[in-house]
Formats: sequence, structure tokens, C-alpha cells
Amino acid sequence: MEERKDCGALLKKINDELEKNANNALRGQDLTIAQLGALLELNDAEDGQLTLKELERRLHVAQSTAAGIVSRLERKALAESFGDPSDRRIKIVKITSAGAERVKKTDLHRIQTEERLLSGLTETERSIFYSLLKKVCDTLR
Repeated sequence: MEERKDCGALLKKINDELEKNANNALRGQDLTIAQLGALLELNDAEDGQLTLKELERRLHVAQSTAAGIVSRLERKALAESFGDPSDRRIKIVKITSAGAERVKKTDLHRIQTEERLLSGLTETERSIFYSLLKKVCDTLR
């Protein structure tokens, strides 16, 4: 009997395992995946800051969820927020130096996890795998 090829199920299984691994690693750093996602977006942004609205869009979450994530990051001194000087209705969120340092620490774990994920592939296969994943991801946008 031919093996059923269900890409969605395989992707979900990989995602679930990566998420479980990330949650376990982040728990020791007092972070959640959502909080790390916000820190990564802020860290990659120009001047390390974004409007709350832009952060909400990039994280694909509701405004209240983004505000909650930012509030928790502020309590941990990993981010700060303030009103835009030209329009006080706009809230700006900025990563702190402690937040940027936390991103660096988590990046080491990400690299180790990715190495484990790809360890069964040759360099050529890794390149092809990445290209195919990117192509599929771009198709969904």
C-alpha cells in the first residue's frame, strides 16, 4: 500500500515539536513564544521600535493581545512604550537593551534547534529544503 502524503500533517507535527521545544527553553528565561516574537520584531525594526499597531500586524494578533504582550514585556524591563510626540494617540513600543540581550540568548537555542532539525540533511538538501519552504510560504501570502 502506498504511503499517504499529507504535507499539512507533517508540517503540523514539526511545528508542534518545535513549539514544545521552544516553550521548554523559554520557560527558563521567563518568556513565552508570543513575547519572544514581539522582541524579535522589535529587535529587527529600525531603531528597535514599532508602533503598537504595526507590532499587532506583524504578530497577527488582536490589539488587546499585542497590548498584553507589551505590558508583560514592560514589567520584565524588556520593552518600553510611550506616546508618539507628534500624535499622542499612537503608542510606540521600543526594545530595551535587556530585551536585545535576551534576543541574543534565545538565538543560540534557535540555532541549536535548527541544527538538530536539519541534522539528517546534507548541505545541498538543506538548501533545497529551505528554498522549497520559502516558496510555499510565499505562495500563501
